[in-house]
Amino acid sequence: MNGSIESYEKIIGYEFKDKSLIETALTHSSYTNEHHGGGEDYERLEFLGDSILGFFTAEYLFGECRDAEGELTRMRAALVCEESLASVAEELRIGEHLRIGRGEEASGGRQRRSVRADVVEATLCAIYLDGGEEPAREFVRRFILTPERVAASSRTEDYKTVLQEYVQRDRASVLCYRLVGESGPDHRKRFESEAIVNGEVMGRGVGSSKKKAEQAAAQDACRRLGI
Repeated sequence: MNGSIESYEKIIGYEFKDKSLIETALTHSSYTNEHHGGGEDYERLEFLGDSILGFFTAEYLFGECRDAEGELTRMRAALVCEESLASVAEELRIGEHLRIGRGEEASGGRQRRSVRADVVEATLCAIYLDGGEEPAREFVRRFILTPERVAASSRTEDYKTVLQEYVQRDRASVLCYRLVGESGPDHRKRFESEAIVNGEVMGRGVGSSKKKAEQAAAQDACRRLGI
């Protein structure tokens, strides 16, 4: 950890009464494994933070947007996805403040997008447990539900539909998805899928659910095909 807890508090705009909560939120499991007595890691906080973020985001979109349920669901998914939260993590300079083990550090764990996104959710949970709903909601609105991010979420494509429509231009073409990997504990599953067109792998993607992994694979395929 290069940055102090105090510097991180200044960045997120919240001062903790219980400093151990934010220390935990910034601690990777590799650090606790290498340092006996190093305390808890962020995984349990991230688990609850994921649900808190989903609720606050849905609450905001329900009150501010008049779109149909399907569109609201798509916007929420775009706002809380790994890519979006990783960009928030950059703004919060999480990499500078993360406590991480030497082995994980050497393998690039500090820069890993999934790790940084998880720490955003863990930070949210730490704020919620320390100060309650209002400061947690303020954190979400300040860093995640910004006008720019909300506007971008409404423009996010349903890549599976885009790819399907592209493939269907040739009636003989066949599109399917294949699950090729599954890892992690039950509360933090990671899935890897492939988008296959006419027997050829055109895209790969990972996600916290099979649907998200397929969506990421479809996005990768669209990029490769220039759609």
